[in-house]
Amino acid sequence: SGLTHEAHRKEVEQVYLRCSAGTVEWMYPTGALIVNLRPNIFVPTKHLTVCIKPAPGSSGANVYLEKTGVLRLLVRDGEHGPRRVRCFGLDQGSLFVEASPQQDISRRTTGFQYELVHRRSGSDLLSLSCPPQRLGTRVCAPCSPCSDTEVLLAVCTSDFVVRGSIQDVTNEPEQQESAIHLNVSSLYRQKSKVFQPDPEGGGRWRGHIKTLLKCGVRPGLGDFLFTGQMHFGEAWLGCAPRFTDFQRMYRDAKQKGLNPCEIGTE
Repeated sequence: SGLTHEAHRKEVEQVYLRCSAGTVEWMYPTGALIVNLRPNIFVPTKHLTVCIKPAPGSSGANVYLEKTGVLRLLVRDGEHGPRRVRCFGLDQGSLFVEASPQQDISRRTTGFQYELVHRRSGSDLLSLSCPPQRLGTRVCAPCSPCSDTEVLLAVCTSDFVVRGSIQDVTNEPEQQESAIHLNVSSLYRQKSKVFQPDPEGGGRWRGHIKTLLKCGVRPGLGDFLFTGQMHFGEAWLGCAPRFTDFQRMYRDAKQKGLNPCEIGTE
């Protein structure tokens, strides 16, 4: 809290974060914070990307990327619109959060979520046009079909893998996102409780995942294999081939001894 600062002093405090994901909240911001990410993971920093997402209503400070005294603006004070996610390489510097001058002591809170993920190819300071990718998953191309290799890797590395059909699609123009509502017949993996048992029974599950509005996803007939990752508490679509195509890919790879992991295909 900035209330621990004397109003006339422009202090700069160092903060060290050891978790690979979390939330920073700074109430009554005054002076500045330097947020150093020092995750307890054994991965070289050159292979890690940091993504930050401003909290709704965040205000009172600008967020910069700082290295050797050079500042690059990431999030302007009060900027928290649709998909306002910013990513940068962990080796590119620390977060410098500088309070904006205020005329009164009215309550303001600067806050953001952060995640560390494996670096995307060509990663630099950028606006997130699609969710960041984990090691072994595809380079960001959210509206393009996955190759056979990408599908097989996604089955092994995704946060969720399910077989099901598209029940409905809800478009959210302000967020530039679409929510895909799924009727799931086979649940192979999920790290969070995205899919819940269908209240009507029958051994099925229901849930929704997100993708970009520009992908133009629509409800349709047939079963698909849906894979994807969790980002900032939301499930995002990765690869989604028709299930019959996945069965062919998996069968061919298994015959050649090239399937990276085992999964049921019936």
